[in-house]
Amino acid sequence: MSLQVSLLSSLIVLILGVGTAWWMSRRSFRGKTILETAIMLPLVLPPTVVGFILLVMLGRRSWFGKFIEWLFAAPIIFSWWAAVIASIVVAFPLVYQTMKVGFSAVDRDMEAAARSIGANEWQVFRYITLPLTIRSLISAYILGFARGLGEFGATLMIAGNIPGKTQTIPTAIYVAVDAGNTTMAWAWTCSIIIISFLMLFLTRQRS
Repeated sequence: MSLQVSLLSSLIVLILGVGTAWWMSRRSFRGKTILETAIMLPLVLPPTVVGFILLVMLGRRSWFGKFIEWLFAAPIIFSWWAAVIASIVVAFPLVYQTMKVGFSAVDRDMEAAARSIGANEWQVFRYITLPLTIRSLISAYILGFARGLGEFGATLMIAGNIPGKTQTIPTAIYVAVDAGNTTMAWAWTCSIIIISFLMLFLTRQRS
């Protein structure tokens, strides 16, 4: 379940993070600092606060929660998709910041040269900007995956801890410790440490 949630959420957050970082790095407008601060906020907020806000926004009393329940005939809270959403929200600041640094390092003269010979914005992004930020792209994905894999607080708040449905490695560790099953807790802890170490090691290698 953890791998499924992390794989899907990391792909979604990568697309969102790349698009937002590219747009923000190429624009200057009033209120940009405030918007960037809001984007980075989940990075410093306690996960339970993020989870509570998501619970209010996606709950059955909110208009969005009611719309989702009407559309799919089931609430989104305490579902597999709730865990994905929690991972996306907490991982987004890391992906955004990594890609923003990557886009800021791209030589604007190369992009201008491509435009001067007739390239449109999509072609400039695809053939110039993106290849020059490939290392940042890989690092952003790895960080997003690792952050989603380790998410606990927000996931527990909106997805719960339903075995076989929404239970992830961090919530399984919590349950094992609460039940006094130290062996199982250590098994899950070692597994997530190894996966996270490998992810961070790959990020350092790319850097």
